[in-house]
Amino acid sequence: MILHLHLVRHGQTTFNRYNRLQGWCNAPLTESGLADADKAGAKLRGFDFAAAYCSDTSRAQITAARILDINEAAGHARPKLVSDMHFREQCYGYFEGQDMSMAWTAAGGPHGAKSYNDIVSKFGLAATRDFLKEADPFHDAESDAEYWERVEGAFALIAANPDLKDGDDVLQISHGNTLLSLGRRFGGSDLDLSERPANGSVTVLDFDTSKPFDQAITIASYNQ
Repeated sequence: MILHLHLVRHGQTTFNRYNRLQGWCNAPLTESGLADADKAGAKLRGFDFAAAYCSDTSRAQITAARILDINEAAGHARPKLVSDMHFREQCYGYFEGQDMSMAWTAAGGPHGAKSYNDIVSKFGLAATRDFLKEADPFHDAESDAEYWERVEGAFALIAANPDLKDGDDVLQISHGNTLLSLGRRFGGSDLDLSERPANGSVTVLDFDTSKPFDQAITIASYNQ
């Protein structure tokens, strides 16, 4: 079964505006963030969503509700919104809420890397998570293995939905670093991964539920 997943990055929050790491912690949507959600809703108003998923954070839930409001007003049946912790952003542990550049310098500095992109360039994507967990004095930040185990659990929840059928469109509210991580793992060289996907942007994944996770995802469009 192939599902068409429409992943929307939640609307801008105050932490986004302040350039702070925001993983499992919460921050309210700004006025621009509410507009981001409405803009995404307008883009997606023509789709019949068979299901809808988001993390159990208010920024994702509010974004999802506004998109589904617009979709329902356009004449589509409203699916039940499933909020689950498996859809959360990466957990940054001790670094939650800290300035992004300072946090990534703390993680990469001991290894000779000065930024997130510098860590990726020199050591690969997995190192961004493993270095941050290493730098976390409480080691609460997710390692790469811990992160992907949880993310795979989110896709397993979707695949296990007995009401979904081949070709269905599914709404999923996602997060910036998760979208970037999916892009790096499953995207081709033609994707521009130099910046995080914009708040309110739409990324479309074709998800083949019959395949192992490493082979299950094709990126149809990114950061649109």
